[in-house]
Amino acid sequence: MYAKILVANDGSAGGQKALTAAIDLAGRISGDLHMVTVEELPRIPASIDEVAEEKVEANHRFAPVIEAAKAEAQRAGVTIETHLVPGHVVDAIVTLINERGFDLLVAGFMGHSQLYERIIGGTADRLVRLAPCSVLVVK
Repeated sequence: MYAKILVANDGSAGGQKALTAAIDLAGRISGDLHMVTVEELPRIPASIDEVAEEKVEANHRFAPVIEAAKAEAQRAGVTIETHLVPGHVVDAIVTLINERGFDLLVAGFMGHSQLYERIIGGTADRLVRLAPCSVLVVK
């Protein structure tokens, strides 16, 4: 049913739950598993040097997340390919789905207040609306 699975993992509790579910699913169906971590650059940098500094910092911040994901997948007997991409979370994930042709996106859910959800919206909600493939949201 799903040949190519992409899991979004930012190292949060929701991301970890999504990773565990995606590894389990990929193992059951012998699916091709990939993980995306997005290094978000939220502010406008003053120079190229600032962009480079933020990229180095993001690489260090997400290295443990990526290594832990690889270790968890290996323990389960599943191969995982990781992608660390820059950009805004939803746009970066949707772009990667389109470029690589994933069949399923697995994402974690992190609840916010109703006011936050109404004004800002949730990442999982936006992914469900914008992803061109099936989306599994793990709570």
